[in-house]
Amino acid sequence: MRALITGGAGFIGSHLAEALLDAGHQVLVLDNLSTGSMENIAHLKGRSGFEYFIDTVENEGLLAELIDRGDVVFHFAAAVGVKLIVEQPVYTIETNVHGTEVVLKHANKKKKLVVIASTSEVYGKSEAVPFREDSDLVLGPTPKHRWAYACSKAIDEFLALAYWKERKLPVIIVRFFNTVGPRQSGQYGMVIPNFVRQALAGEPITVFGDGTQSRSFTHVADVVGALLKLVVEPKAVGQVINIGNTQEVTISQLAERVRVLTGSTSSIKLVPYDEAYESGFEDMPRRVPDLSKAEHMIGYQPRHTLDDILTQVIDYFRRK
Repeated sequence: MRALITGGAGFIGSHLAEALLDAGHQVLVLDNLSTGSMENIAHLKGRSGFEYFIDTVENEGLLAELIDRGDVVFHFAAAVGVKLIVEQPVYTIETNVHGTEVVLKHANKKKKLVVIASTSEVYGKSEAVPFREDSDLVLGPTPKHRWAYACSKAIDEFLALAYWKERKLPVIIVRFFNTVGPRQSGQYGMVIPNFVRQALAGEPITVFGDGTQSRSFTHVADVVGALLKLVVEPKAVGQVINIGNTQEVTISQLAERVRVLTGSTSSIKLVPYDEAYESGFEDMPRRVPDLSKAEHMIGYQPRHTLDDILTQVIDYFRRK
């Protein structure tokens, strides 16, 4: 198999590229390095079957050529991270919606399988936890920029499913819950890398809000393993599938666990959302997936615990 990964120099994309190569497949990476990094794929350069292109999906000539060369497209190129989303809502919406539009348009010409990376953010403020793929989406009001990302990714899903229904383009939509592991940057607000960096530096560990909001974190290796199974599962085509972990933790508990595992003497400091992001910022109180669909379809079971994730991320930052 030859796979094209848009956003392949990003955190998840680079791990997927490595796993595909290890399994004997060929990989084409397209990334404009806006949030990805050459450091993430430097160890792959020179490997047989690996090629990378520093450009954007909006270069439709190049995109069309790469899609023609591939058997499957993993569309990961997107604006990501709460900090980036709040600060650059125009970029977020245009990147996510238009990028997906051009990928689907060109993939449709040769009916190439497209895997769309979506997000648990689309569930919005829903209180129907754990979140099922067929649950209602409850987004906040349009003046709250925080919901622009969720809305843009929901549009991506609607568009992809429309291509499947109307034009028979094979698509798989994967809703990633909080995915963590080595190579993830805290630059755009990812919580575990930021906590680990602060703890190792002896700085206050900054918890946004009151710390009672909870999340469930998934190791990137579990996510990649699920992706490799989904692309060879015919029943996945035309489906929306949660991939995550059901082990729930509050952000205050997470900060304390990071402090213990790093042996840090850092204090834990609560920072109001208005100060961290913008006035009136809204957050999701809980974010936990229902994984029964992935379990029934591909036998998905996350193998890594939260402590596994934290230990590896801590080791990664210490090596850096």
